[in-house]
Amino acid sequence: MTDKRRQAMSFIERVTIWGDERLGLMFPFRQIVFRSEDQARCINFSSRIQGGLTAVFFGFVGWVAFSTSSVFLHEIQLAQKDAEIADVRVAYRSLMGEVADYQKRFSNVVRDLESNQTMMMSLAGRNNKIHSDLTSLKSSRQARAKIDAARTAMTKQLDDVEVQMQSLAQRNFSLKDDMASIDTDLQDALRERNTALLESTKMRHDIKILENLLVSLEDKENSTVERLTEQSDNFITSMESIIEMAGLDVEDLMAGDEELVAGQGGPFIAFKVDERPGGRLKSKLQNLENRLAYTESLQTVIKKMPFAPPLAGFYVTSKFGKRRDPVNRRWSMHYGLDFGSSPRASILATAAGKITYAGWKGNFGKLIEIDHGAGIKTRYAHLSKITVKKGQIVKFSDKIGRIGSTGRSTGNHLHYEIMFRDKGLDPMQFIKAGRNVFQE
Repeated sequence: MTDKRRQAMSFIERVTIWGDERLGLMFPFRQIVFRSEDQARCINFSSRIQGGLTAVFFGFVGWVAFSTSSVFLHEIQLAQKDAEIADVRVAYRSLMGEVADYQKRFSNVVRDLESNQTMMMSLAGRNNKIHSDLTSLKSSRQARAKIDAARTAMTKQLDDVEVQMQSLAQRNFSLKDDMASIDTDLQDALRERNTALLESTKMRHDIKILENLLVSLEDKENSTVERLTEQSDNFITSMESIIEMAGLDVEDLMAGDEELVAGQGGPFIAFKVDERPGGRLKSKLQNLENRLAYTESLQTVIKKMPFAPPLAGFYVTSKFGKRRDPVNRRWSMHYGLDFGSSPRASILATAAGKITYAGWKGNFGKLIEIDHGAGIKTRYAHLSKITVKKGQIVKFSDKIGRIGSTGRSTGNHLHYEIMFRDKGLDPMQFIKAGRNVFQE
């Protein structure tokens, strides 16, 4: 385990201890003792258990508050519909009042008709009496004149009565029309009220169905997002462990990749948590998007790491680190691995990159250097033949030369180095980590 790894673990332990101390101050250790006959039993409540129970309690309170607000909004909608129904009822009562008024007026007209009929009967009696008087007074011219005058007066009164009867008949027809119109209006009002009640009932049913659908959809979406987030976290953990297994720090490696470093800026806008169900789902989706973006960054960097061996078949002739020099037998530092293989075996690029050196380089003999990006470079020395040129772009496992014994060498082999920011790393750690990469 590297020093950076041990430092990271000690930092995590310090953070854990600090969190436990703060949790202990808020929730001191408690113990409930039960005594039964001669036996005593106790239940221990640690600070973490108390903190967990407190978090569950506040979560339950938040859920109750949200449910209460939803029911309150639903009741407000129902109250609005009830208010509309009440307005229809008021209009209905107003129409009933008008109908009662028309009924009173119709009763008055009927009484007037009965009075006129009584008066007509009285006039008819008087007419009969006049006829009898005319019969008895035929012989008298003065009486006849009086009878003519009385007849003329009676005829005028009869004409007036007929006019009044016609007027009463017209008023009667008008009242009948008004009654028919009022009855139609009442029927329309009743239909509108029934329609409003039916729509209100249907709306409540539809609202309930929509609420159930929203809850179901939210549960499914939350489950899917949480599952994808968990898979992303597992993948990230796996990739980070592989990078650390190779002897690199993840943050340093990511910071060294120019493709992942970008400028940032813009006005400051304070972040507000949306407590609505849709807002919480949006927050989870944003978290998942961040995880996926980080996963893509890890994959981009890992593609640039030389996890594969540079030979199809090989055996290690000299390890990385302190060793006795093969020429003068003095202690020296070996910043690479020496591989033995079959004569003229092909050298393979261990990752995609750009050729930054291809030629003779002192004691290394014929040497190839590949820049893979993110600060990672590989070197292949003592080659017998170079098949690439400087500036050429190579892919993973491309043939770049043949094994040899040029330069300061005691025999046919390949000297292989991996450097991160010009610091030599043990290639065997990369090869071991690469076994996990290719298995996945």
